[in-house]
Amino acid sequence: MKKVLLFHFVGCPFCRAAENYIREVAAEHPELSAVEIERVDELRHRDVADRYDYWYVPTFYVDGVKAHEGACSKRIVENVLRSALD
Repeated sequence: MKKVLLFHFVGCPFCRAAENYIREVAAEHPELSAVEIERVDELRHRDVADRYDYWYVPTFYVDGVKAHEGACSKRIVENVLRSALD
């Protein structure tokens, strides 16, 4: 399974939506609940965030490759999680 990084920050409505989609997708597709997501608060962990190339949150990286940046949908989250299983 590939490593998933999620860059976010507290108070971001798009990040909150992404978290809701993650929970919904995991509940609907139990195989995707096994995907581990490392969450990086870009405001608290600037040292980590600065090593990655992105402008908007939420941003997902799968195995070090940017999978999605910015506002997302449930379908996008599902695709990101599925790509981590490949």
